Amino acid sequence: MQNLSLILVPVLAAQKAAGDGLIKPLGHHELLLVLVQLSLLLLVARGLGELMRRINLPPVVGELLAGVLLGPSLFGLLLPDLQAHIFPKSQEQSNLLSVISWLGVLFLLIVTGLETDLKLILRKGKTALLISLGGIIVPFITGFGLGWLLPDSFLADPEKRLVFSLFIATAMSISAVPVIAKVLMDLNLIRRDIGQVTLAAGMTDDTIGWILLSVVSGLASSGKFDLGTIFHSVSAAILFLAIAFTIGRTIVDQILRWVDDYVGGIAASMSVVLILALSAAALTHGLGLEAALGAFVMGILAGQSRRFSNEAGHMLEVFTAAFLAPIFFASAGLKVNLLALLVPQTLIFGLIVLAVACVGKFTGAYLGSRAGGLSHWEGLAMGSGMNARGAMEIVVATIGLSLGVLNPQMYSIIVMVAIVTSLMAPPLLRWTLSKVVMGEEEARRLEQEEQDSRSFIKQIHRILIPTSGGPNIQLAAQLVGYMAHQNSIEVTSLYALSDKQPQSKARRMEATQVKDTAAEQALAAVTEEMQLPADTTLQTKTESGRNKAEVILNEANKNYDLIVLGASEQIRPQKALFNLLVDRVVQEAPCATMVVKSHLPQPKDEICKIPQQQLKKILVPTVGTEYSKNAVEMASTIAAQTGALVMIVNVINLPQVEYILYEQRSLAPVKEIAHDMLEQQAAIGRNLGADVKTYILQGTSPEREILKFAKTQEVDLIILGSNIRMVTGRVFFGHRVDAILSKAHCPVAVITAP
Repeated sequence: MQNLSLILVPVLAAQKAAGDGLIKPLGHHELLLVLVQLSLLLLVARGLGELMRRINLPPVVGELLAGVLLGPSLFGLLLPDLQAHIFPKSQEQSNLLSVISWLGVLFLLIVTGLETDLKLILRKGKTALLISLGGIIVPFITGFGLGWLLPDSFLADPEKRLVFSLFIATAMSISAVPVIAKVLMDLNLIRRDIGQVTLAAGMTDDTIGWILLSVVSGLASSGKFDLGTIFHSVSAAILFLAIAFTIGRTIVDQILRWVDDYVGGIAASMSVVLILALSAAALTHGLGLEAALGAFVMGILAGQSRRFSNEAGHMLEVFTAAFLAPIFFASAGLKVNLLALLVPQTLIFGLIVLAVACVGKFTGAYLGSRAGGLSHWEGLAMGSGMNARGAMEIVVATIGLSLGVLNPQMYSIIVMVAIVTSLMAPPLLRWTLSKVVMGEEEARRLEQEEQDSRSFIKQIHRILIPTSGGPNIQLAAQLVGYMAHQNSIEVTSLYALSDKQPQSKARRMEATQVKDTAAEQALAAVTEEMQLPADTTLQTKTESGRNKAEVILNEANKNYDLIVLGASEQIRPQKALFNLLVDRVVQEAPCATMVVKSHLPQPKDEICKIPQQQLKKILVPTVGTEYSKNAVEMASTIAAQTGALVMIVNVINLPQVEYILYEQRSLAPVKEIAHDMLEQQAAIGRNLGADVKTYILQGTSPEREILKFAKTQEVDLIILGSNIRMVTGRVFFGHRVDAILSKAHCPVAVITAP
């Protein structure tokens, strides 16, 4: 106790002496106010947003109006004391809301980046650049002229008209990418060519605009042109973008890959993207650029990585749309005081400024669009989107006010322009885009994207292939190799070990050497059989655990999309379909599985390389279920690579007389249904690049007819789609699948959903 006193007394004395330097916690009243502000802003923003949705307008319109209604224009007019109490004119209190509002900007741009198709933007890069240049140059010239002609009463300092004119020109040139992105999302246009070009042009526009702002701000602070500031801003932007889209892309992908491998899960994937995006935003802000640029670019890089979880992206989008984005848009509207604009002179010149802003942006974007090869209506749509200024112009106005370039009167006018142009964008975009005729190429791309989003095979990006080296898994590896040539995938080959070791040290060492050799041979056999494309990522692993099934399942839980297994090479136990290990993995797998039975002989005590199987005919029995569709997609993907014919069959038979109506004692209606079902699934196969034929078989025993057809037609591979049925701990797909697995003369693959 005495020693403790000797330590504590000096510490307490030092704290008392430095009491004034302690950081005080957030006050009770300040915390109460910010919570009330957030709840009120969210309530009104989401409420008006839903109202706008009901009347066929994007919710962002209501979210922007929410702030206007809660500001001095309405709430402050009706209940001035209450409005002033909830939204006091306190810098510290305003800063608390501003931080949350800025998080809304950054999150919205991260989500926008995740949705951005960089390949499409690069294809449209010239057009986007021309639109951006037009959207900067024309508004800048018209804005500068406006600033030069406005009366002195609108200037904070009439002696600094040059700086004032440059500031107005910059404000006229800015576009609000968050508003544009939200409008495009609300209208479901973000994947359209025009949506992606608008985003690309808007982001280029904003980057140039923020560089201009940093230059003009430096001029306002120093009173003279600073070439060093100009050079710094331009070079920093070019350097950041160059590094981000070269080595930055690889670094982000490797980080996401490591997190996915060693941590896993949606939460980890979301957290790492937020960390990277906020760090990039801090970096660009520190470089004197806009923080939003870093967040947007990091969103693009994360969206390009195959290891970023789609579920994490969806959760991030939902959280942003439900909370942060409405707060951001509503808080932007709080700064508008429509009453200050009712003064006749202010109103007249405010309308003039609004008209110049709209005409300059529309004209510039339209001319750039036409120069870039877009149509008349596409040019008007680009002008409609780029004209939205949003909170970005409010930020510009705030900076101008703080630097003494703008007076309160001009500040209110610029904020009004920002809100009005943002409210104009959704209906104008909807109207102009309704006139845009979608080209065949774009229509095909959107249709393909829609099909891919529902496709089983297109959602497979990571494959786990546990191996013991036998012919079954070698054939499975050949099938994986065919898939890899058609779709971009990552493959992990795993050799699983059990921790159970012999008791003596000598026997343990001998067993370890044997296992190491077996693992090396098994992994090598599978790797050779896959013959993967050069750009395919392949990992080989040897992992151990309490038992092999547990090792495989632990690895499978790291966000794999498909586990490919070989059936037992030995005589299977009576209580297992394949063997105890494969049955357990299929039953407990967190993702889809494919089990391959090759029906090839297995030499004893050695791994014998099988010849490359020649696939000329692939048979897929179907009953029209989702499981059957998955099998058709797998067969068609393999056939597109090998040139095999996909044969889709459906077996029909006339029900017993007592179970049918008298007018249906014919196979004609049954055949018609079978024909429609087969054609529907054949279209899926042809869309994947396969040559497909359909067959309707008739018989009382579907499995017997399928096996007879397979033998007669000399089929090389049968692919079955099925669901798992739990029967006394055994994998059971149904008697038909079991019969085909055991009686087929050729290899069989069974695909199951998780």
